[in-house]
Amino acid sequence: MSGSEGIDEGFYSRQLYVLGHEAMHRMGSASVLIAGMKGLGVETAKNVILSGVKSVTVQDQGVATWSDLSSQFFLKESHVGQNRALSSLQQLIALNPHVHVSAHTGPLNKDLILQFEVVVLTDSSLDDQKQFGELCHSHGIKLIIADTKGLCGQLFCDFGEKFEVLDQDGEAPASVMIQHISKDNPGVVICTDDRKHGLTDGAKVVFSEVQGMTELNNLKPVEVKVGGPYFFSICDTSAFSEYERGGVATEVKQPVTLNFKPLHEALNDHELLIWTDFGKISRHQTLHLAFQALHEFVKKEQRLPRSWCQSDADSLLAIVRELNAAAQLEQLDEAAVRNLSCTARGDLAPMNAFIGSVAAQEVIKACSGKFTPLQQWLYFDAFECLPEGKDQQTESAFLEKGTRYDGQVAVFGSAFQEKLERQKYFLVGAGAIGCELLKNFALIGLGAGEEGLVTVTDMDFIEKSNLNRQFLFRSQDIKKSKSAVAAKAVQEMNPKMKITAHQNRLDPDSEGVYDYNFFMGLDGVAAALDNVEARVYLDKRCVRHRRPMLEGGTLGSKGHTLAVVPHLTESYGPAKSSAGNDIPLCTLKNFPHRIEHTLQWARDQFEGLFKNAPENVNSYLRDSVFVTRTLEQGDAEALEILGGVWSSLVDVEAGGQRPQSWEDCVSWARCKWETLYNNDIRQLLHCFPPEEVTASGLPFWSGSKRCPHPLTFDPSKTTHMDYVVAAANLYGQIYGIEGTKEHASIRKTLEGVRVPAFTPKSSVKIHVTDQEMEEDKKNDSGEAEKAQLEELKGKLASSSLRGSAPMFPIDFEKDDDTNFHMDYIVAASNLRAENYDIPAADRHQSKRIAGRIIPAIATTTAAVAGLMCLELYKLVQGHREIRSYRSAYINLAVQYFVMSQPSRPQHFEVAGKKYTLWDDFLVEGRRGGQQEMTLEDLFQYVKERHDLTVCSLFYGTAILYNGHEDRLQKTVSELVKTATKADIPPHKKMLELIPSFTEDEDCESVPTIWYLLE
Repeated sequence: MSGSEGIDEGFYSRQLYVLGHEAMHRMGSASVLIAGMKGLGVETAKNVILSGVKSVTVQDQGVATWSDLSSQFFLKESHVGQNRALSSLQQLIALNPHVHVSAHTGPLNKDLILQFEVVVLTDSSLDDQKQFGELCHSHGIKLIIADTKGLCGQLFCDFGEKFEVLDQDGEAPASVMIQHISKDNPGVVICTDDRKHGLTDGAKVVFSEVQGMTELNNLKPVEVKVGGPYFFSICDTSAFSEYERGGVATEVKQPVTLNFKPLHEALNDHELLIWTDFGKISRHQTLHLAFQALHEFVKKEQRLPRSWCQSDADSLLAIVRELNAAAQLEQLDEAAVRNLSCTARGDLAPMNAFIGSVAAQEVIKACSGKFTPLQQWLYFDAFECLPEGKDQQTESAFLEKGTRYDGQVAVFGSAFQEKLERQKYFLVGAGAIGCELLKNFALIGLGAGEEGLVTVTDMDFIEKSNLNRQFLFRSQDIKKSKSAVAAKAVQEMNPKMKITAHQNRLDPDSEGVYDYNFFMGLDGVAAALDNVEARVYLDKRCVRHRRPMLEGGTLGSKGHTLAVVPHLTESYGPAKSSAGNDIPLCTLKNFPHRIEHTLQWARDQFEGLFKNAPENVNSYLRDSVFVTRTLEQGDAEALEILGGVWSSLVDVEAGGQRPQSWEDCVSWARCKWETLYNNDIRQLLHCFPPEEVTASGLPFWSGSKRCPHPLTFDPSKTTHMDYVVAAANLYGQIYGIEGTKEHASIRKTLEGVRVPAFTPKSSVKIHVTDQEMEEDKKNDSGEAEKAQLEELKGKLASSSLRGSAPMFPIDFEKDDDTNFHMDYIVAASNLRAENYDIPAADRHQSKRIAGRIIPAIATTTAAVAGLMCLELYKLVQGHREIRSYRSAYINLAVQYFVMSQPSRPQHFEVAGKKYTLWDDFLVEGRRGGQQEMTLEDLFQYVKERHDLTVCSLFYGTAILYNGHEDRLQKTVSELVKTATKADIPPHKKMLELIPSFTEDEDCESVPTIWYLLE
């Protein structure tokens, strides 16, 4: 993507919501050099190319070795002995058609470096780093140095002496509605209580729409001092006019200028270290010296320290001690130095994924001025991945053997490699994180042995917007199965990979496939899901079958990871309620004050008009009891649904709304426009005039209530016509009538449309709060409504209506710009925003909000997958100390890294004994091939094994036993069938039974009885 070209919003869709158009345009003029095409270099290059800079040149003089295949995913076995840059070039080019990618196989020199705005050095000597660091600093070239050695990573940035950051964190500017402003010094601004202001001390805001104290509307950005979540103080307002009502305070982001030290100065400045784990401060200070010592060791010995060679470790430690004589660290972590020496020959895919993606994010910052860059050193280690016990294999177990796993064997040994290859893992999701995980699985050899297997499932198909971060997919894969394409791609990376691709959604409907036997045959599960509900369901299945789960997620530049370890850690847990984020219905219907409200309203309009209404019609046509069932939902809802069905089936001439022609569709759209943007607003203002006051004498239209005004249709206004064109076409689609985009012909049709006159009614009641609405719903409907329902029942009993043609419901699809869906949403929302004087949103912003798009960028995805696979090393080894595991919370925008020990599972007590969620009671219903046990047998088994007496037993909401003596001799499966009045599905091998115990009947939590049917 060159700076002069437009941005391909289809390709960069999700990334644009992270970086924004301005940052992307700046990136489009940047040329980047990445030196070194081993695993770390290719990871960095992959993410930079996907991000959309102008050009990337990859430089490497070296040839591929077997060890490189441990982490360099674009090298094949046939490339061994060939130049790494050239061997990777075609794969790198294929990542992004908008970026020019080239290879340079000559040495690094001044002439080459001066051609670029950003230079990344990987796998470089300290001498080269100093030489080229000085060159870059003196010529204003941004320099990033990245390095990994085994389980350690290093990153350094020098962006020059005056680097301007235009947006420090990438968060949307805060915007708050004002309840009151005092006349004081300083003036105090009180916000409406629907949302916390989110401002910090020193932030600057501008004011708009303030009535009364209008002087504020003309001020330049004002600095704020936060007093609480709903108020802040500003400048002296004592001489301003009295505040009356309204107003919005909007944050104005301020650019900052940062100064960077050149490498030779920064080497001696320990204040420039950014911590990635606050429990390892002394370790990372030590690693700063140890990496320098490692360069000195290599320069002297012409090799890296040998794997797990204690004499080499002694030599490295001696150099570190010499360096510390000058550095004077209070605490030297000698164990870390030894571990670095013992693992430095390692080349690990997960470590390169993490450091490479963080390095790529720094490139994006350097090119765009977006986000806060690293100042200036970062160290990361994962020594917790090493075996917990003291026993080590012999040195020979770590030697190179000419296999693709040599870089990993150098750290963990050959026995662990064989164990990795025997693993059976289940990956749920083949999207962005799923692709990155599969890449790492292939490189480390997970399930790549005769006994191993990786099963991946994803029901989705590839779309263009996926290509920017789901790097296993190419444009020719669009509309193909994600899991199938991803599986094929990683098998090309590692031909020994054993992988099976499914297209199933993981939910109760697929439990016939992913049953007890399936889960019990697994070693572990990895979750690469994009919604909380699916994660919670998978987590519950893992807890039920006592299987470990790796979980990770991203939101723009933010990411998290979690390892769920049976009997050791807490689980992912139940879904947290999101009710606090729901928009009140009355706000949507009558009192919107943010663009999010008008967009949600537009989305609701779309669903109601073009999906729900046709679906209701089709249900009526095929289901003889549809009317009866609808009447059971309550009079108000039934009146709306059945009235909609009747009008959808009856022609316009007979009083309905069923079109017979394209002209009818245009007429419907024009009348709908009048209803929504003129008539409904006039009715609202009739009920609540602009000067309305509340019972306490305050203005009704104040605070979060914006006073609206009706619109007058004008075909010369773009948004007005956009609504009619989109609405008419969509209306035509649900009836199978072909439309047109031709504005001229639609305007001509509009000239003949008769818009019914409208007069507001005093009898209409408009609810001000959701509580008021709910209370009205509980009241019996009036005689008029009941009469209307009876009339509708009679009309819908007509056999002629039953014979009507079915309709064609429309499912909302945000990413197709030709289907009128987003055209409708944008126009409908912005017209309503105009009604309420809310600033309009462009198509890009509207798509994110209405389409509920999760912002995403390749760098965060790759970082999260790398961290997950470091935890995978621990799970495969069977680590049992909770201090070995890490939960991660990262924000690459601001270099925020928190690596913390996961929480232990919460205990609960039953009759004095402690249990956790992992301590369920597993019972074999047919022990030793015998007949199924009776309920009495089950109770006796629980008593003998756990010394607890079952006094009641539940299956879901069904009561299996609560003192029913006559049920004790029946089998458990018989009782379940009787209680649920349904057969047990054939795939269901386990029944979840919830007991209550005589010894502790009031206990809120009890162990679940998992009853095995086979």
